[in-house]
Formats: sequence, C-alpha cells, structure tokens
Amino acid sequence: MGTVTPGRGWLLRLVLTFACAQSAVSMARPAVSYRALALGADERAIGVITAVYALLPLLVAVPLGRRTDHGRCAPLLVLGVALITGGCALSGVAGSLPAMAAWSGVMGLGHLCFVIGAQSIVARRSAPDERDRNFGHFTIGASLGQLVGPAAAGLVVSGHDGATGPTSATALLVAGGLAAFSYASLWRLEHRPEPRAAAPGAARPAQDRTAASPRTSVRAILRTCGVPAGIFMSLAVLSATDILTAYLPVVGEDRGIAPATVGALLSLRAAATIACRLVMTPMIRLLGRTALMAGSCALAGLLCAGLALPVPVPALALMLAVLGFCLGVGQPLSMTTVVQAAPEAARSTALALRLTGNRLGQVAAPATAGLLAGTAAPFAMLAVLLSASAATAVRPQGRGVVRTKRDSTTCAAADGPPAAPSPAERP
Repeated sequence: MGTVTPGRGWLLRLVLTFACAQSAVSMARPAVSYRALALGADERAIGVITAVYALLPLLVAVPLGRRTDHGRCAPLLVLGVALITGGCALSGVAGSLPAMAAWSGVMGLGHLCFVIGAQSIVARRSAPDERDRNFGHFTIGASLGQLVGPAAAGLVVSGHDGATGPTSATALLVAGGLAAFSYASLWRLEHRPEPRAAAPGAARPAQDRTAASPRTSVRAILRTCGVPAGIFMSLAVLSATDILTAYLPVVGEDRGIAPATVGALLSLRAAATIACRLVMTPMIRLLGRTALMAGSCALAGLLCAGLALPVPVPALALMLAVLGFCLGVGQPLSMTTVVQAAPEAARSTALALRLTGNRLGQVAAPATAGLLAGTAAPFAMLAVLLSASAATAVRPQGRGVVRTKRDSTTCAAADGPPAAPSPAERP
C-alpha cells in the first residue's frame, strides 16, 4: 500500500519531527513525577500515573492501526503532536493527582498516534531493500529525544533547590512548547498520488486494492511467521532500555557512584545507540539481518548479566557503550521484520500490535523487576529476556528459507518450500 518515491528529504524531516516529539515526551515524563511529588504523591501514586501513560494507549492501538491501513498516515502525526503538546502543557497547570494521571494518559496516547503514523509512512515510502536503513535512520529521532529530554528536564527542574513544584511545572510547559515546534517540519511527509482515470481493464492502484481487500484478523496477523518474533524482540529491547534507565541510579547508589556519573553513563548508552543506527546498513551487508538481530540480542543479554557484577566505573562505561550499541539494532530491525512478514493490507495494524507489545513490556517488565530482591536480579531478568529474544530471532529461519539480497525473515515450514514474496516486494 502506498507509493515508493525517490529522495529522502521526507525522511530527514520525519526524523527531526520525531526528535522534537520524543524530546518533549522524554522531558515531560520525569517532570510529571516531580510535579506529582510536589502535589503530595507517594510511590504508589507515581506508579499509577506512570502506568496510565502506557495502559491507556493499549485500548486504541489496534483500531488506530486498522484506520491507517485503509487511509492516510499524516493526520495521525498531526493529532499525535497536538495530544503530546496538550498533555505536557496541561500537566504543568494541573492541580490534582487525578488530573496529572489523565493528562499523562493523553500524552501517552499522543505518542502512540504519532509513532503509528510515522512508522507507517516509513513502511509505505521505502522500497523493500531500503526499509532497514530508513527505519534505522527514523529511530535516530527517538534516540536523540531520549538523549536530550531527560537532561533538559534535569536542568529545568533543579533550578531551585527544594522547590520542584514550580520548576517541574515550568519543565512541562517547556516540553509542550518543544512538542509544538514539531509542526515546523511536519509537511509533505506523505505522498499523495494524483487521481488518474484508469484505462479499461487496467489494474487498480495498490491502495485501492488494499481498501477493497478483506480485513485480516489480529489473530491471523499474530500467527504470521515473523510477526511474533519481531514483537518479542521489540518488547525485550525496550524493556532493557527502560529498566536500565530506572535501575542504574539504584546500582550507582549501592556502589557509591555519583548521580552525575550515572547520568553520563546513561547518556553514553544513548549515544552508542545512535552510532549503531548510523551504521546499520553496512552491518546488515556484513552479517545479514538474522545474524545481526540474534547476535546483538545475545551479546546484550551477556552484558546485562555482567552489569550485576561489582565492576569499576571505567569497565561499567565500556559495558554500557557496547550494550547501547547492541540495543540499537532491535527496534529498527523489528519494525522491518513485522512489516515484511505481515500481510500487505495489515502492515499498520501489525506495527500497532508491535507498539502494544512495547507498552505491555513497559508495564510488566519494571513491575516484575520491582518484585525481585536485590539490585542484580533485574539485570539477570533482562539477560534471560534478551537471550530468549535471540533464540526467537533465529527460530523462524528454518531450512525452507531462501536467503535473498535483503536477507528477509520470510518463514516456511521446516520441510516445506520457501514462502513466496508478496507481489509488492518481488525484485
């Protein structure tokens, strides 16, 4: 569905838009916690507000994906930025904890709308052999936001010692302004083909064929070989990123590492992730998609297990740099895996299911880690999760797979013939 067009100016604008939107969200989320604490929240209330951000979008992810499969993507970006802007700004003026929770949910919904629309644009406007590269460049926007947002929040919130109420409100209003700035590059991201009269007997455009095709059920999408593996890899990598962000300060406190050093270590991890996505294409050419996905998850699992050891700070920095590089592989390649495995008429729905898995991981993984005793246990859990993801990435590649130049994740029965590529993806 959609039209592949030459040039990548649209991709650069999409990356800039995503960087602004993600910076706003990454700045707002810690500021929401400080604002809630200033309003009298305890740890349980903070947990509820955080969960609302992830849980509310679960109710609408699949319907939004369905709508995008049979319509345009750009309106979701416009709506998403509007919801992020409103959620951030209104959180800054909220005077009660229920209001904070509600606006946090609006912010999460806006982020979901934006990401579904943006990922669908990348899928539609990229040729099959360009998807790995384009998704890798697209996710640089998220990494930049994760690098800039928390640091900006820390600078604004810590402006006045002991008075986080006013400064956290200011940080949320600044985040809202940063999200609104996304509109500066939100133009002509989606190709709109000119309507033309079809000649008698001519084939209909792909978009018309998709709109007329029967709806693919969620169960059928999830049973498509390659989709579960992509969803699980994305969940594992995002869970690792979230738990590292949440628990590295705990490790620092336990080992006497200064908060500034912990912040620098987290920034190093994010910078390594950006570096990974800049060299995604040559790594795929060298190793192949399957080996790269499985190897990066397996090595990330080993490194997470190593974080539980009482290593010195220089060794910890090296481990986090390599870990950040490995974690940079999973998100863009899991997008490509899901897009290439899913039926053509249900790709946006499949991407929405992937985001649903991400949200479930954001809720379940930290909750599970919180139930485990000791600072080492969460990292051991991540090691198991990432190792399982590596095994899942390899499993679909049975004997029936034919390696193409794209090294795609087409699945087939172990004793059966290889699955034929869809007409849209044939060379």
